[in-house]
This record gives sequence, structure tokens and C-alpha cells, in this order.
Amino acid sequence: MRYQNSQFHTKLLPVGVFLVLAITAALPVSVARANSRKENVATINVVSSTVPSNGDVNPYGVALVPTTKGMLIKGNILVSNFNNSANLQGTGSTIVQISPTGMVSLFAHIETSNLLGPCPGGVGLTTALVALRSGFVIVGSLPTADGTAATAQAGCLIVLDSNGKVVETLSNSLIDGPWDMTAFDDLSNVALFVTNVLNETVASGGKIAHDGTVIRLNLMISPGSAPSLQSTTVIGSGFPERTDPAALVIGPTGVGLSPDKMTLYVADSLDNRIAAISEPLTRTIASRKGTTVSAHGNLNDPLGLTVGADGNILTVNGNDGFLVITTPGGIQVSKTLLDSTGSPPGAGALFGLAVVGVNLYFVDDASNTLNSLH
Repeated sequence: MRYQNSQFHTKLLPVGVFLVLAITAALPVSVARANSRKENVATINVVSSTVPSNGDVNPYGVALVPTTKGMLIKGNILVSNFNNSANLQGTGSTIVQISPTGMVSLFAHIETSNLLGPCPGGVGLTTALVALRSGFVIVGSLPTADGTAATAQAGCLIVLDSNGKVVETLSNSLIDGPWDMTAFDDLSNVALFVTNVLNETVASGGKIAHDGTVIRLNLMISPGSAPSLQSTTVIGSGFPERTDPAALVIGPTGVGLSPDKMTLYVADSLDNRIAAISEPLTRTIASRKGTTVSAHGNLNDPLGLTVGADGNILTVNGNDGFLVITTPGGIQVSKTLLDSTGSPPGAGALFGLAVVGVNLYFVDDASNTLNSLH
């Protein structure tokens, strides 16, 4: 987040503050182009608070539950929290499960003592969150000791079963500050795509380090067994990243696969662009920063990223609270104001998002809520 949010409050979203388009991800590209940059009224609903009983705040990750198993209910949304009740970044330890009608339950409370394997620094849950068809849930950890970048450590990926119990951690030299994640899920074979933002970042002391990476972790899942890590491959490198007094760290964040799985899109925050890495499932050599799909324009520090069924790329800005929709060809067809609070307005409020049918679910850090845009 760009600015640490204050104590939790419930925010009623004023009608008429949302100026641009509702979701155009369901529209054909030709229709989206016809509506380019027009401002229409959008309707945003507060689904639920994301604050569990232990008081964790700053919701980051959003993941759709694909199947009913254990505590997981198909169609519900999982949300991970990055801050604890004292609002210290990199210390959040909870994942909540929220139904489309706003029913909330605690899915997992992860403590360092629960970890079954190495996780340098412990627990500080990030935007990196996926729910797999097998019932496993995987979440990234970029932990701090006191909420500051000076104490940030490499962390790990934490694997939980369908009842929210930790079954293993994934940790190696290529997992260094896992910040966001998406997955190709073929049930028994899974490819995780993870952005990392701590490679040389803390050592650079606030200066930009060009060492951010995107990695692919290939997992094999056998019935009755925890996922088995088969390989870890760097498929993108050289992304700019730096520590920040308010944001903790800024670097490559959201990732999303194209519908044909031939392209992985990356929200390159500091370069203010959307990057593309080709052949992400089979690539064995890193694509240096990928190729630029779109840059600047309506983009203003893109953070969360997802891809619609039609291939359009949805990103949320870290500096002004807008959702921006971009075609695979790089045309920024619309922007929608999702949050206008704070100073500057909308800054630091948005991270994880997911398209479900004609609805976009997104977390708002300023109000600690899960919201939907129809």
C-alpha cells in the first residue's frame, strides 16, 4: 500500500463518485474501443469487511475458490491481510473467506510456529494468493519484524489444505519477497507465476534496484499428498524495485495469464507499464522485463492485475484509485474510479482483484473491505 491506513472504519461509498465505465471485460474489443475514455456511471457495492477477530487490516490478496472442499465453498472469495491490528506492514497472518452475499468466516490464522518448513522472517501475508482445484491454498509471505522495510526478509510461499491448515512451505533462493501470484491449474500439474520484490532491494536503501523477478514454480499434486515442487524457473528479470517508507516496497506486482495461456502480463509498477512475457508455461530463459503492452496514459503505478475472459487486462492504480482496462493490443479503453479517499485521492487503496462473471471483486485498503463492481 502507498500509505499506511488508519484504524479500521466502515466506508459507505457515495453514489455518483464513480465516474467512468463499469466492467468492459465482458465486452468485445470493438465495443470497448468505441467506448474509449468515455465516463459512465458505475455501481460499486461493499460486500463485507475483511477484518477478522484478531484485528488484521490492509487486505491485499484476492482469490476465487474454484471448488467446494473442506472449509472452502465454490464461488466464495479468499482475502489475505498484510498488516496486524497495530497496522504494521508485513505482519498480517490471516485469510478470510467471504461469500458473494457478504458472509465472512476465518479460513486461516497462520503463525510462525505453525510453519512446516523454512520461511525466512516468518509470516506477513501478501497479495500472492491462489486457491487450487485440488483444494490447496497457496499464499505468499513477505515478513517484517516491525513493519519497516529495514527488517523485511525473503519469506516463502505457504501451502494450506482445504481446512486452512499449513501443510508445507515453498522456499528457495529464487523466492525472495513473493508479492503477487497467479496460477495455471491442471489439477495434478500446477504452474505458479510469482513476482518477487526483495532481490537486492533492502540493501539498496531506497534507491532503485533493477533485480525484480517473475518466477514459475512447477508443482505436481498427487491425491492425498501435499504439492511437490518440481522446478523453479526465472522467466522475467530486471524489473525495477525499491523500498519505500510508506509502501514498504514497490516493484512488479500483479500477474495474469491470457485466456490462451500464451502470455503472462505483469504490472510493472515503477516503470508505470503493463509488461508481457511470452510462452510463460514453457519458457526456460528469462525475458528481460518482457515487452511493453501499454505504458503511462491512464496507468498511474499499476498494482493489482487480472485478465478478463475476452483477454482484456484489468489493472488498479496505486497512485489515484482508478481501475484501467487495456486491450491485449495496448489500447487503454477505459478507467473507473474505485476509491477517492485519502491524500492524494485514492492513493494506496487498491491491490488484489478478480473477475467473476460480470462482476469484479477488489479489496480496498482504505476501508478494509471487499467490494464488487458490476
